[in-house]
Amino acid sequence: MTLRIANCSGFYGDRLSAAREMVEGGPIDVLTGDWLAELTMLVLAGNRAKGRPGYAPTFLRQLEDVLGTCLERGIRIVSNAGGLDPAGCAGAVRELAARLGLSARVAHVEGDDLTGRDLDLVNADTGERLGVPPLTANAYLGGRPVAAALSAGADVVVTGRVTDAALVTGPGIWHYGWGPDDLDPLAGSVVAGHVIECGCQATGGNYAFFQDVPDLAHCGFPLAELRADGSAVITKHPGTGGMVTVGTVTAQLVYELGGPRYLGPDVVARFDTIALAEDGPDRVLVSGVRGEPPPGTLKVSVTYPGGYRNTMTLVLTGLDAEAKARVAEEAIWARVPKESFDAVDVTLTDAGLLRITVMDADRRTAGRVFSSAVVETGLASYPGFYALTPPGDATPYGVHWPVLVPAGEVRPRVFLDGEELPAGEPPATGPARVEVAPPARVRTPVPAAPVVAGGPAVRVPLGRIAGARSGDKGGDANLGVWVDSPARYAWLAVYLTADRLAALLPHLAAYRIDRHELPNIRALNFVVHGLLGRGVAANPRMDPQAKALGEELRAQWVDVPAALAEPVPPP
Repeated sequence: MTLRIANCSGFYGDRLSAAREMVEGGPIDVLTGDWLAELTMLVLAGNRAKGRPGYAPTFLRQLEDVLGTCLERGIRIVSNAGGLDPAGCAGAVRELAARLGLSARVAHVEGDDLTGRDLDLVNADTGERLGVPPLTANAYLGGRPVAAALSAGADVVVTGRVTDAALVTGPGIWHYGWGPDDLDPLAGSVVAGHVIECGCQATGGNYAFFQDVPDLAHCGFPLAELRADGSAVITKHPGTGGMVTVGTVTAQLVYELGGPRYLGPDVVARFDTIALAEDGPDRVLVSGVRGEPPPGTLKVSVTYPGGYRNTMTLVLTGLDAEAKARVAEEAIWARVPKESFDAVDVTLTDAGLLRITVMDADRRTAGRVFSSAVVETGLASYPGFYALTPPGDATPYGVHWPVLVPAGEVRPRVFLDGEELPAGEPPATGPARVEVAPPARVRTPVPAAPVVAGGPAVRVPLGRIAGARSGDKGGDANLGVWVDSPARYAWLAVYLTADRLAALLPHLAAYRIDRHELPNIRALNFVVHGLLGRGVAANPRMDPQAKALGEELRAQWVDVPAALAEPVPPP
């Protein structure tokens, strides 16, 4: 028998009807949802400062649709929507149940909140030390507290900051009784959790080959049929849009990934051991995952107020866009010197948009001082001057700052209907360690493209034979690239070096790029260190999460052996 774990949310703001769709669309055993990204913790901190809930209230709106049915069918609910106030969220769930005339046992997990603790605030990515007090500090907990809550009889489990995969690993531990030494099953559950935690991204959403995806407008959410050995079939309910293929699963596997060793509080999952196989229509078997003991440290997501930011976007129409942009900037900086701000970012797009973002510790400087300077140029600038938005005030922004703490210094606490459960044994861990960044890459000449022996080359966009998905990991960008045949991977692995990536996308040349090979899933993963500065919330880029970086790469023209440019026949 398998444990059918469904996802109904990939982020704070996902489709509200998804919970009802997953409960009513077919049999499931556990309903999960992921609400917390690095940016979400800052959003919730801002809400809390304004007297609003420090948790995700949309979770309650979804729960209202399905709580009665879940209780009737014995479907357990696990969610990290508790955010900065899991106890408050659990209390709201109990109030909802009472209002609906239902009797539900509600648990919540605490212990992740380290705000106010004497932390070593050294940035785990850059080695810098934070010199201001944190706004929030939350450790990434694992699945064992979730399993403890389910084992005690909880119908609904609400957590704060846990790893995304813990929403699947926790139910797996509860159902199959995995101990800390069951590393391979734990690793398999982490991989399954990584695949389904972003919702429709596993079922055709944001897929490079989107034109192959049927009825994307009604894309179904994913579920994992988790087995006792940690293997899982990724699928979706019948009759829903989208698709589940080796390609869609691979796309999600390489999303927001670092190296092949995927560190977590329960286990280190080896992504270079994953095996994928079609298991019928809209069914992909994920198996073979090996695990290692978890590290002796836990990641802590620290945030702090960064200051204020403001953006104005001017439209450049017709001829001489670059000259018009130069005139626009000169006019603006003549009224308020560029050096008046802590940071300035200017982007001119191919579509003729001039986007200027300023950031400063002073709200007035970043706000009216800047926007008024832009408005004052309205009759003394380039021909055809107009802006996309009216002048506005500056808005506050925060900064994500990852640090590490010894795992033994974090104590998860589990409460069931307000009563604390006895603490369990912590999992065994490996030695604590600090990752030291390798030296900056020295750029070398890009070699000629490899060509299949005896065959000619053709020039095509890389995206005609390769898929890609990209995203953010703090201040770093992640870019995964995959292909659909061994021959194409043999070419890709030789051709797409870190140096060639920087040659194809020259704006990456200033950054250190690490390349990781995943031949088992015919993929390469690149980490571009520092591209996103201080992270999504403090990043002035038009694409602050590097979501489009993969599509930028796929649009680049490359020389490909002609035999590889032909469509691959289905198996």
